[in-house]
Amino acid sequence: MQRTNKHESQYASSLIEASLDPLITIDIDGKITDMNQAKVTITGVDRDKLIGSNFFDYFTEPNKAKAVYKRVFAKGSVKDCPLTFCSVDKKLTDVLFNGSVYTDAEGNVLGALLVARDVEEQKWAIELRNANKELVIANKELLFLNNEKEKRAAELILANKELVFQNKEKEKRAAELIIADKELAYQAGEKMKRAAELKIADKELVFQTGEKEKRAAELIIADKELVFQTEEKEKRETAAKELEAFSYSLKLASQYSRSLIEASRDPLFTINLEGKITDLNNASVKITGMSREEIIGTDFFDYFTEPDKAKEVYKDVFANGFVTDFPLTIRDGKLTDVLFNGSVYKDDRGNVQGVVVVARDITDQKKIETQLNEAIVFAEMATEIAEIAKTKAESSTQIAETAVKAKQQFLSNMSHEIRTPMNAIVGFTKVLLKSELTAKQKEYLSAIKMSGDALIVLINDILDLAKVDAGKMVFEKIPFKMELSISAMLHLFETKILEKNLKLVVDYDKTIPDVLVGDPVRLHQIILNLMSNAVKFTGKGKIYVSVRLLSNNDDSASVQFSIKDTGIGISEEKIGKIFENFQQASSGTSRLYGGTGLGLAIVKQLVESQGGSIHVTSEINEGSTFSFTLNFQRTSQQATEEIIAEEPDDEIKDLKVLVVEDIPLNQLLMKTLLDDFGFERDIADNGRIAIEKMKNKNYDIILMDLQMPEMNGFEATDYIRNTMHSDIPIIALTADVTTVDLDKCKYVGMNDYIAKPVDERILYSKIIGLVKKTVVIETLEKEVEEVVSNLKIIRCIDLRYLNTRTKSNPTLMMEMISLYLEQTPPLISAMKKSLEEKDWNSLHLAVHKMIPSFSIMGINADFENMARKIQDYAIAEQQADGIQELVMKLGDICSQACKELEEEYNMIKSKN
Repeated sequence: MQRTNKHESQYASSLIEASLDPLITIDIDGKITDMNQAKVTITGVDRDKLIGSNFFDYFTEPNKAKAVYKRVFAKGSVKDCPLTFCSVDKKLTDVLFNGSVYTDAEGNVLGALLVARDVEEQKWAIELRNANKELVIANKELLFLNNEKEKRAAELILANKELVFQNKEKEKRAAELIIADKELAYQAGEKMKRAAELKIADKELVFQTGEKEKRAAELIIADKELVFQTEEKEKRETAAKELEAFSYSLKLASQYSRSLIEASRDPLFTINLEGKITDLNNASVKITGMSREEIIGTDFFDYFTEPDKAKEVYKDVFANGFVTDFPLTIRDGKLTDVLFNGSVYKDDRGNVQGVVVVARDITDQKKIETQLNEAIVFAEMATEIAEIAKTKAESSTQIAETAVKAKQQFLSNMSHEIRTPMNAIVGFTKVLLKSELTAKQKEYLSAIKMSGDALIVLINDILDLAKVDAGKMVFEKIPFKMELSISAMLHLFETKILEKNLKLVVDYDKTIPDVLVGDPVRLHQIILNLMSNAVKFTGKGKIYVSVRLLSNNDDSASVQFSIKDTGIGISEEKIGKIFENFQQASSGTSRLYGGTGLGLAIVKQLVESQGGSIHVTSEINEGSTFSFTLNFQRTSQQATEEIIAEEPDDEIKDLKVLVVEDIPLNQLLMKTLLDDFGFERDIADNGRIAIEKMKNKNYDIILMDLQMPEMNGFEATDYIRNTMHSDIPIIALTADVTTVDLDKCKYVGMNDYIAKPVDERILYSKIIGLVKKTVVIETLEKEVEEVVSNLKIIRCIDLRYLNTRTKSNPTLMMEMISLYLEQTPPLISAMKKSLEEKDWNSLHLAVHKMIPSFSIMGINADFENMARKIQDYAIAEQQADGIQELVMKLGDICSQACKELEEEYNMIKSKN
């Protein structure tokens, strides 16, 4: 029996050592207790040094390795856990770990077995597989293989049951030892009988005195024999225990060996000297599709597509002692390609008993290699196709960009060329209409003006559409009062509505915030287009304008605008095309009502470019409803209001205006308009002449054309601002509205701009507005100098008012002072920072919050006036010399007030 157990242990060790995959056994503490040669090879560490060392010390991620073995003991097994071995020479090897615990006969966990599979050779292929959609099939096969592995795990459970059966057999052997113990007990009983006989002998000695000494001698001999027999009994008991321990160790060794063998995911066979299969693992059963009993005893080479080649494998093993990476194909349902490793195993005398071979499935690797080659070919083809497509696309893009540039250049040139004569035609027509005319002359000039206005509308429509198409439409973000803005805009249609005997109904939602942030000019343009259509196509009935709040929160408000008429309506087949360029409801619409068909196209572009949406519903002869939705930002700022001054302003007299314009016709028009305003004017043909005139004469404002010879408007403005350091207001004049770069105008220092043809009311309003703002700034600067020069600081605060208000309650006074000390320093910092960044709204807000506390803390009224002057500066939005000094002075005053209030606070606190 002992020889058989040793043979099984050596057999198992040979099977374990034949595995090419690293195999490790660890105890519960994670210490390595055993390993095979593959483990020694992959780490580069001697077997003696490996035993007793930490399992996780040989990986690039020790913590991750700890988690693997802890999971084995927690769950009983793991599979396909990725780790990376790090050898002594720093070589890294990626592996996948399978593992399970092994137990003693009572089910106690003794340790864990971990088997690693080197995946380094397949790693590159797997990474490339993810880059190609055609490799999805391989992933599905891997999923199938994982399911098969789970089935193999179930088969391991059956193997464990078989081991339980073997344990029962060993328990029977232990029972035989118990019988042997009973036999020893029987012999002990016999000896006890002999001892009883000795007692009888002792009685006989009473009667046989002569025989006493002989019998005594016999007793001594009997005692010695008893001692001998007792020693023999103890030796037998020790031998029985050693036999039991040896049997138990053989049981563990058998269980340990079988666990190691079955843990292998690769098929494993043992073959005798005649080439017959003597043993196999569950992986072999699975790949052949036959049971263990059917396979054992059959010829090894019968399971391969090339039997002769299979014979060579086991012959080479017997001849050389081992074989590595021998390719064969297993004859199963799939014809699985494998690589065989094998080695002989011997008995305790060194006699060869047979061969153990391990097969590695390389089917996936071959498929991946084939698919990779196909993917490379497809990738090369795709690259060639992409290069051709790229070349064509670049050529098409270049052609398209050239066409767009040509279109924009054409529109720019046409704008400038058309607007220049139109400026003179419309301008002089307006001038003549103001003069003494006969009825016929007035009729003819009115016709000319109407035609000019119509032509200007057409030009504006085309150029606005071009700007939207080119992505150059700029949308402002300024605070404005929507209700006032819409009311003023609808006022423009009152005369036309009365002429046609129509009724205008306006429904404005009062829950809409008073001030919103958006582009009021573009909003006017949208509503004007829709209102113009409503008035134009409505012969009787009414026009209904609705403005409703859809949603509202702290940051934004969504508003819906609807314009409904009772006009001619739009047919169902035409309603889907009315927002296209040059489209109208019918072919006769343009003839009967006029128009270009561009208005609605521009409206749609303006709405959608701001993130809104527009819809239309209509019925023939019933009317149409156009509704659009826009989002606006909410704000606490005040609305921006332009100074509109259509009537002469008596406060602004004797203005000196410098007109910088190179076209004589436009020069004449500007002279005529400025003469009508009652302003003094000088003309300069270009920017260089304008600069020379400024050196010899002071002007109140400059009207600057942008495109001029010698020195254009941008260059001249830059020189005036940065070389002459002049703050004189400058208004840009341009006929090319497609290329007006507002940012560039602002960057060089222009204050505003007017598009040609010039509207005399807008021109007058902007001149008066800018000059008034300059006058306000100059007045403020003078007042600042007076305030600063008159201030004499002795003590900043006076707490008499605070005493009166709090009735001298110390607790309340301390609380009021504490609040002032808490809020004032941050306001001082905000005030200075706002001035530095020219953030006028924040400056106004910071100073506004400081003013109420002046009277409470008894700060001199002169300082309150100083704060209000700063507010005036902030409203004017101009950086004048005086504001810097005022802000610094007010900051010093408030800081001094804080120091004085701290002293007062401490005094009140100490007294109470």
